Amino acid sequence: MTVTAPSAVTTLQPHRWRWPALGVILAAEVMDMLDALITTIAAPTIRQDLGGEESLVQWLGAGYTLAMAVGLITGGRLGDLLGRKRMFLIGAAGFTVMSLLCGLAGDPELLIAGRALQGLFGAVMLPQGLGMIKEMFPPEELGKAFGAFGPVMTLGSVGGPILGGWLVDADLFGAGWRMIFLINLPLGLAAVLAGLKFLPEVRLTDATRLDLVGVLLVSAAAFLLVYPLIQGPELDWPVWTFASMAGSIVMFAVFAVFESHRARSGKDPLVTPSLFRKRAFTGGLVAGLAFFSGLIGFSLVLSLFTQVGLHYSPLKAGLTSLPQALGSVAGFGLAMSGLQEKLGRGLLQIGAVVMAAGAVVFGVTVHLTGLDVSPWQLAPGLAIAGIGMGMIMAPFFDIVLAGVDHRESGSASGTLTAVQQLGAALGTAVLGTFFFHLLKAQWSFGAAMQATVWVEVGLLGLTLALSFLLPRRAQTDQPAH
Repeated sequence: MTVTAPSAVTTLQPHRWRWPALGVILAAEVMDMLDALITTIAAPTIRQDLGGEESLVQWLGAGYTLAMAVGLITGGRLGDLLGRKRMFLIGAAGFTVMSLLCGLAGDPELLIAGRALQGLFGAVMLPQGLGMIKEMFPPEELGKAFGAFGPVMTLGSVGGPILGGWLVDADLFGAGWRMIFLINLPLGLAAVLAGLKFLPEVRLTDATRLDLVGVLLVSAAAFLLVYPLIQGPELDWPVWTFASMAGSIVMFAVFAVFESHRARSGKDPLVTPSLFRKRAFTGGLVAGLAFFSGLIGFSLVLSLFTQVGLHYSPLKAGLTSLPQALGSVAGFGLAMSGLQEKLGRGLLQIGAVVMAAGAVVFGVTVHLTGLDVSPWQLAPGLAIAGIGMGMIMAPFFDIVLAGVDHRESGSASGTLTAVQQLGAALGTAVLGTFFFHLLKAQWSFGAAMQATVWVEVGLLGLTLALSFLLPRRAQTDQPAH
């Protein structure tokens, strides 16, 4: 027995409000990107204030991204079941309240718990936006709508550390590092109020109950993978850490079998199995996992290198990454000048090569200058890497999601964004653990940074290879609804 694809009912706002609605969705993406990365700059200061082990630095980022990765697939389905506007507003309100909890936290455990809850509410909020875009915009405008994510994500990925550094150094109202969370209060309130006015209500009329067993299986699988990667080094890698990682593979396999069985039984699965028969979607998942692992993991290590190794202040460390932000804007501008339509997936591939070249230039610079390196000397490599990053991210969502049928958009957007966040959690765990391991092995900060650069280059090479699984062009022939 097969599942009858549910139909979507969209209560659209006036046509002129489509773009303001897109602005609300992008504002939510900004809050997520800032909170996913802003702790990379503030982490050393937070640890100095609250105490805690080295793993606190990793858990501040991974706790957020892991919780989000676990919850995103569920968040997408909740939008299908209960309405995407409603779930967006609940997620945005909860995200704002949890930001307040993080800003008031008095010990590491409470802060990590707040970060995890922040990630869960973000998982309710984010997938609704991508699903609504598929419903709001006709095929000829989808490319522009999805293209708007490029500058937001690239600027957010590098602008987060800059803002974090400024907020920590500025010590506004004597709040210190806590302001990196408290700044979400006005942003979140504005997102909720604007969402009430501009967002359309989108709901699948034939959607059935939430797949709670699937939620538990995929949550357990993700946790079993990331937890030992972060805690293993502090515990000297006991046997249970390897058993846990092996168990995660088994759990993911059980999840896949269960979802297929549920679909054949005529029930709504957590993840629509038909998605994985789409080449663009499956190729995008694996390529995105490799890319975001390297991007976010490298950002964490760069922050540690500049603050702990080079003794930069938080603001100086954040400003050091400014050339990467400017480069990402330039890369996105190149993509939007016509290269995206002309080259298709070729733009992703060129971007991966350019970004890898920038990473190599960065690594060679550190090798030649050692710990006497200045931000100006690091700028060329970071700028080149930023250009490549912008060229990758500009067409990414368009190519992967444009061919997804509107009935699958909730599941697809939640799954794709979940893989992005899982990649961020894995990158934080793997590259952070790798960097700390080298330091414990008496490697210098410069040598450990160079080794991490080569890991990043390897992940970009993997992204390049996996990109050949994507179609040459984004398909935008789905009917508008």
